[in-house]
Amino acid sequence: MRVALVTGSAKGIGRAILLALAREGYHVCVHYRTSEALAEATRAEAEALGVKAIKVRADLTREEEVALLVEEVRYHLGGIGVLVNNVGDYLYKPIEEVTLEEWRWILDTNLTATFLLTQKVLPLMVAQGFGRIVNLGYAGATNLLARPHITPYVIAKTGVVLYTKAIAKRFAMSGITANVVAPGVAENSISKPLHEIPMGRLALLEEIARTVVFLVNEPYLTGQVLEVAGGWNL
Repeated sequence: MRVALVTGSAKGIGRAILLALAREGYHVCVHYRTSEALAEATRAEAEALGVKAIKVRADLTREEEVALLVEEVRYHLGGIGVLVNNVGDYLYKPIEEVTLEEWRWILDTNLTATFLLTQKVLPLMVAQGFGRIVNLGYAGATNLLARPHITPYVIAKTGVVLYTKAIAKRFAMSGITANVVAPGVAENSISKPLHEIPMGRLALLEEIARTVVFLVNEPYLTGQVLEVAGGWNL
């Protein structure tokens, strides 16, 4: 089933991943929430690569919109073979200043959105006997170190890792793999502590996208976390 749904793919890392999959011959769905013009530009760029490409708007923290997104992809593209959960907002703020609304939003957009969409897509993958799930994490999230300025974000990404491992183990016999790609400081990151990166440079979006494609193409790799971080947070 050469159909890929990449969340948050109108721009940034999501866009790079979606276009990389389109180059591999996957029909693609560009998902967006607010960036409609950018989503259309990405859709047109993917279509120019010779594949079918659609765009669909959805707030992935709302279960009913998640369900509609999946139905749109099924209707227009025939199914979903690859799911890349890329959506997730970022907050840099001292933990004592984080509001309940901010706390919930960071966990919802990073962890709950991943959960909701994956739960909706899994039955399709089980029925077709094939699926590739790649979730976007955060380099160093599994180290369980204090991050007082990004605490909700790190908690959410650590949750993504644990959820991914559970899916990987549960559906290993169903032709489904689930893995995490964990970027470090990328060229589009909000903060860029270059001095903390052993390789001395930022991650290119294309490097993150290539790692996703690698996992999609490897049938025996599951439950793994691949950090694309140049040695950052080791």
